Amino acid sequence: MEFVALSNTVKVPTFTTIFHTSTTHPLPNTFFPFPSLRSCACKAIISTNQISSHPAQKSNNNMLQPHSVDFELSSLTALSPLDGRYWGKVKELTPFMSEYGLIFYRVLVEIKWLLKMSQIPEIIEVPSFSEDAKSYLQSLIDDFSVNDALEIKDIEKVTNHDVKAVEYFLKQKCQSNAEVAKVLEFFHFACTSEDINNLAHALMLKDALNSVIFPVMDNLIEALCKLAKDNAHVPMLSRTHGQPASPTTLGKEIAIFAVRLSRERKDLSQVEILGKFAGAVGNYNAHVVAYPDVNWPHVAEEFVKSLGLSFNPYVAQIETHDYMAKLFHSLIQFNNILLDFDRDVWGYISLGYFKQITKAGEIGSSTMPHKVNPIDFENSEGNLGVANGGLSHLGMKLPISRWQARPTLLSLFYELFNYSKSSSSVVPMVEMLEIRELVCSRWTKFNQDMCTCRRDLTDSTVLRNMGVGIGHSLLAYKSTLQGIGKLQVNEARLSEDLNQCWEVLAEPIQTVMRRYGVPEPYEKLKELTRGRAVTKESIREFIERLDIPEAAKLNLLKLTPGTYVGAAVELARTVENAVSR
Repeated sequence: MEFVALSNTVKVPTFTTIFHTSTTHPLPNTFFPFPSLRSCACKAIISTNQISSHPAQKSNNNMLQPHSVDFELSSLTALSPLDGRYWGKVKELTPFMSEYGLIFYRVLVEIKWLLKMSQIPEIIEVPSFSEDAKSYLQSLIDDFSVNDALEIKDIEKVTNHDVKAVEYFLKQKCQSNAEVAKVLEFFHFACTSEDINNLAHALMLKDALNSVIFPVMDNLIEALCKLAKDNAHVPMLSRTHGQPASPTTLGKEIAIFAVRLSRERKDLSQVEILGKFAGAVGNYNAHVVAYPDVNWPHVAEEFVKSLGLSFNPYVAQIETHDYMAKLFHSLIQFNNILLDFDRDVWGYISLGYFKQITKAGEIGSSTMPHKVNPIDFENSEGNLGVANGGLSHLGMKLPISRWQARPTLLSLFYELFNYSKSSSSVVPMVEMLEIRELVCSRWTKFNQDMCTCRRDLTDSTVLRNMGVGIGHSLLAYKSTLQGIGKLQVNEARLSEDLNQCWEVLAEPIQTVMRRYGVPEPYEKLKELTRGRAVTKESIREFIERLDIPEAAKLNLLKLTPGTYVGAAVELARTVENAVSR
């Protein structure tokens, strides 16, 4: 296992997946023809009976007998295809979205909090650290390894508490530094686990988006812009309701998706990633008792912002996760737009508008040798569906947590106030003032009625699945990019369709007739074209009989289905201007 530097603070582990055969129940060579490899710590126990001499041995009722095999985690035994079949395409998310990533960011937050306390004059028990001590603490972040994470997991086996295990790990590590050893009990000072976790999750999302997701999104949008510009001039028959409609250009239709995706990408980047650091129930209870002279809300805000996050002052035990819901729903919308593109291109390939570059050795069908299937776009579509299913659950579930009564009222007002400043659907200030008065009038009663502020842990287990939705999204983006790289435009097929649909010129003809006062233009074109075979000759004959100025008539006679594309060419050529806004 080796590490490749990704940034100044994160080390990327390069994992080697393995398959370990059990010595107790050896697998026959017909099932697994490779020698035994060094095992990892993860096992899945299948059934209870000892394996037979052949894995396909059947019982008397002709059913396969269950086997007892200890499987080690590998690309073949992973339950999720992200960790198996598709590992090579999503592994760059590992430093951020994995258990390793979560542990790393917890370590970072704990250390940064200790360093922050050393800068608070009122906390004399934690004096300012020397440069050597600061360097030592920073090295615990910079040099954090998978072995360190495994050590924390070993501690967790005893504590049965993942965040406390991080605290104990840091205390053990820092015993060797005399200066830090004096303040070991200030690790995790006045913190609830969620103080650490919510910041860790926020940093995981922030860094995963900035380091992995946004760059791939940008590559995708750039590829669409290039495809649009390269084919800006290529006329294409439009279809509305599946029927021939006014022509466009291939490039302009691709440009639509580039602009739509760029808009959502921009919205995603503008989602404010929030963090809280207000203790067990959001009130700094323990902080105030220990150091009553410290302005703890101000300290918490400074600390959260120092991590590159925005501060959420009104919370219960947990950060409200509203920003996560907004982020995941925005990601779903990006995915929906891409899914729309995948399906359109799939249809264009079916119509023959695109050919696909073949690769030597690849097979499209196990029985039909001629097949070249649009597998990249199909793979993308399928993974976008899986991604959106997971992201939708995250977005719907995370903002809901039991018994957060007291902070919820103030948090609601705070969120509404921010919404009124940023949304186009602005809440009138008169209504905002009425809401504020209502909140304040109810506050005393809630303090009397609710002596505690509680939460549940359903968000904790759900948050561990952030990488699933994001991972399947990344896989889909790469599949679409791969598919775009194989496309070849078949202009002959596009022209063939256009030349068979001269009826699409009914629209410009009846529009010009309207301009020059010809009675019932729509009805006359409807009688000529609706449900009838229309040819170049029949259209020209109709135009010749029109009582309109000669110049207008000549312009109509010059029209063909391939030239009747309006401003489509220019729209496609200038797509990058729209994308960069």
